[in-house]
Amino acid sequence: MEAKRVVVKVGTSTLTHESGALYLEHIEKLVRVLCDLIGAGHEVIFVSSGAIAVGVSSAGLPERPESLREKQAAAAVGQCRLMHIYDKIAAEYGVLAAQILLTRGDFDDPERKNNLLNTIDTLLTWNVLPVLNENDSVCPKEIEAEKTRVFGDNDALSAMVARLAAADLLVLMTDSDGFFTGDPRSDPDARLLTRVSELTPQLLGATGGAGTRRGTGGMVTKLAAARIALDAGIDMVIVNGRDPSVLYRLLRGETVGTLFSRRFAQ
Repeated sequence: MEAKRVVVKVGTSTLTHESGALYLEHIEKLVRVLCDLIGAGHEVIFVSSGAIAVGVSSAGLPERPESLREKQAAAAVGQCRLMHIYDKIAAEYGVLAAQILLTRGDFDDPERKNNLLNTIDTLLTWNVLPVLNENDSVCPKEIEAEKTRVFGDNDALSAMVARLAAADLLVLMTDSDGFFTGDPRSDPDARLLTRVSELTPQLLGATGGAGTRRGTGGMVTKLAAARIALDAGIDMVIVNGRDPSVLYRLLRGETVGTLFSRRFAQ
């Protein structure tokens, strides 16, 4: 698969243990692969979830808080922790990391949108790894009603970033092997779809519920991201993120996970 500019989004459940603590071994492998892809000539944009979950664990809270103010505070703690780890690991492989925190207004306001694109383009020109996330700590709309989140654990955010940056490929790394005809957790007859060209009513009806208790995504939000990507002419792939080297296989053109592309509609 020929893809120069790639957006890689990783969900909370892929970055953390069940306890909510950072899955450091996995993160080290992931950042190493991203740095290697940059070294190979790819332009990589990394969209990372996990700030609230990591903040809850780092602050020693017994469970995810209910109040908005505590979630925002947890996000502030977790974002700092995440960026420290990403920056440290990337530096070991000779790559600089840069943080960009976003809200929906950054895409709606033309001037802010242009500033965002200029920043991303410049960082990629410098071979820097941009790390993007929702700005939960200052924008309550992102977390105050989690069932109707603006970005859905960053799935829609990553698609909007891919569209803005004119990416060649969007990769959603999750805890599932791809998109199934039913919920494989409860449906033994659910089968993996390797290629999708249209978001049909049948396909939309096959989505399961929300994601894990640590994340707020799920296949519904991933299909919403696929719609944004497909409408922008961008291929999107859902892959299992437990082995970050899957990115190598994907960019070599191997069939991995579920590929959403209008190229198969003809």
